[in-house]
Order: sequence, then structure tokens, then C-alpha cells
Amino acid sequence: MTLAAASHGFLSPTGVEIAFLLVGLVTLGAAVVTVTTKQLVHAALWLVVALGGIAVEYLLLTAEFIAWVQVLIYVGSVVVLLLFGLMLTKAPIGRSPDADSGNRWAAIAVAAASAAALVWVVVDAFRTTWIDLDGAVQGSTEASGRSLFQYWVLPFEALSVLLLAALVGAIVLSRKNGDSEQAGGDKQAGGGEQPGSRKQTGARKQPGSREQSGDRARLREGRG
Repeated sequence: MTLAAASHGFLSPTGVEIAFLLVGLVTLGAAVVTVTTKQLVHAALWLVVALGGIAVEYLLLTAEFIAWVQVLIYVGSVVVLLLFGLMLTKAPIGRSPDADSGNRWAAIAVAAASAAALVWVVVDAFRTTWIDLDGAVQGSTEASGRSLFQYWVLPFEALSVLLLAALVGAIVLSRKNGDSEQAGGDKQAGGGEQPGSRKQTGARKQPGSREQSGDRARLREGRG
């Protein structure tokens, strides 16, 4: 990275900067459609567009290695895994009313606050810093590895622990839901009236009961 040249300004953008802005708008639109659509399959496909747009942004920033990692891991693995999960489970293919939530305004407020904080932090940190697109590649494998394991090794390890905790939490929640569904099924099976149960056997008329003797008396009176 180099400092901004005196002749370069915001009023004279280059073609790469214009392309970066247009791709960013497309990526933002795809991300908004991903979280607002009520069709899960369409949400997964729009997520592909959003992640692909981020990969293009990395390419425009001369970070080819990060761009290909974005395509291979997120677009090629995470989204495919999500689509297989939708196909192999009982997820609805069409419009799903359950995909909407009543906490939409709270989610919008949290998303807007997070976006504003992220933009403020990035702008404040890189206010006068520019990437020399005509110089050496800034996002090569060597440069990315050196920066990751030399300056960002602690956040990298913290992120791995966070992902591991999320995986363990998902396993615990799935086991609890499975146990509750099994217990509910056992209650329904035990609460159903089986043929020959006490209620049904008690409701049957036994030979010589009062109701049968009364019926016989009425038949005799009718014949007489």
C-alpha cells in the first residue's frame, strides 16, 4: 500500500474504482434479497451471487489468492452444502411463511448499526491509504500468509475456537430437539386407545347387564 498521490482524488475515479463500486452495489443488492426472500432455494442462489461479488472485489484489489479461496470455500463448499441440506431434508421448495420473522425491525436496526460501525472503523483506519493497482500484487499467497500468521494469528485462533463452539452448540441443540420429539411421540403412542383397552372394554355391554334386561322387557311388552 502507498499513500495517495497529490494528483489523485475522489473526483477523478479510475475504471477499476468504478467497477469496484458497481460490483459492490450488485453484491449489496444480492445480499439484501438473500435475507428478504421467502424461498429458501432462491436465498441460497442469491447467496452465491453475493459471495461471487465479494470474490470479484478481491480480484479488483489485486488479491487473487483471497479471491480464489472465496470461490473454492464459500461458493464451492458452503453453498453446495446448504443446497444439499435443503434437498435432503423436508425443507419447503416454494414460498415458506416460516422464513419470515416478527423481529424484522430489530434485525434491521442491528444490521444498520453493525454496518455503520464497520464502515466507520474501516474509513478511520485507511483514510489516507491507497492500494497501488499498477504495482506488485498485494494479495499473493506469500503476502497473505505472512500477514495472517505474523500479525493476525491471535484473531485467527480465536475465530477457530468460536467456530468450534458453534459446532458443539449446534450438536447439543439438535440432540435436545430429537429427544423432545421422541418423548412426544412416546406420549402420543401411550395415550392412544388401543383395541381391548379398559375404556372400550368397560363400554361394552356385558351379558346379563341392566341395559340388556331392560331391552328384553321392552321387546316382551311390544309382543304382548
